[in-house]
Amino acid sequence: MDENQGLLAVDAAGLRKSFGSVRAVESVDLRVRPGEIVAFLGPNGAGKTTTIDMLLGLSDPDGGAVRVFGESPRAAISHGLVSAVLQTGGLLKDITVRETLALTASLFADTRPIEEVMQRAGISDLRSRRVGLCSGGQQQRLRFAMALLSDPGLLILDEPTTGMDVEGRRAFWSAIRADAARGRTVLFATHYLDEADEYADRIVLMSRGRIVADGSTAEIKNLVSGRIVRATLPGADPARLAGLPGVDDVEFAGDRISIHTKNSDAVARHLLTETAARDVEITSQNLESVFLALTSEGASA
Repeated sequence: MDENQGLLAVDAAGLRKSFGSVRAVESVDLRVRPGEIVAFLGPNGAGKTTTIDMLLGLSDPDGGAVRVFGESPRAAISHGLVSAVLQTGGLLKDITVRETLALTASLFADTRPIEEVMQRAGISDLRSRRVGLCSGGQQQRLRFAMALLSDPGLLILDEPTTGMDVEGRRAFWSAIRADAARGRTVLFATHYLDEADEYADRIVLMSRGRIVADGSTAEIKNLVSGRIVRATLPGADPARLAGLPGVDDVEFAGDRISIHTKNSDAVARHLLTETAARDVEITSQNLESVFLALTSEGASA
């Protein structure tokens, strides 16, 4: 990986891709530096997977260009510079975990030792198990081990923990985080916002085929101003609350209210002095509220 440190891991400019009359990706610019862990977020249909397909050379852009460590995606893959962990496919159910890795290693001129990648992916104890008997989470960790064989500088993960239980997700991300600490670049698409919040150095948010936000988790959260005031208030008057200074939105869940506001002090003061509200809390915007605010209109495009 070291000889590629002076090059951008991903350098994409003006990427466009349409399927018939549907514009899946429109003028996407994306640059990822070596060693970054980047979360790629967006609602279904935002263009994440289409963009990833172009980064991997699985699909050619209609316009724009992409380079991976200075090479075309297909060349970068053939040279072992980039690997991917996708959601499904690519596994033979009737051979063992170790046999799967040996078969994959035979496709490359030079690979990391099989025992090493099994240990780094947390599947050493599964070496003799047939793939078909592995759980979904174990199969994803096997795909991770397969991706590590060529010692790629860039690892791309497309919704890697879909369908996993909480324990499986935790084990998978523990393996990814330990490997990323060695300096590998990681770009992952996920619909689990907590994964992005916890594991990413940087978040890229797509909506309707375009990148609508790009920055650190803190920077992304600051894109939506205001705070959320929550309280328990039986019989709350929606119109009265919505009319308070700086209030953008009021949500109800039984007796519990959530007020999105640019003036949290005024709202809290009103609740505490003019109503019977109790259990009043003031919190900053979280990643979910920012995600919804930036992608809610036309999210199905």
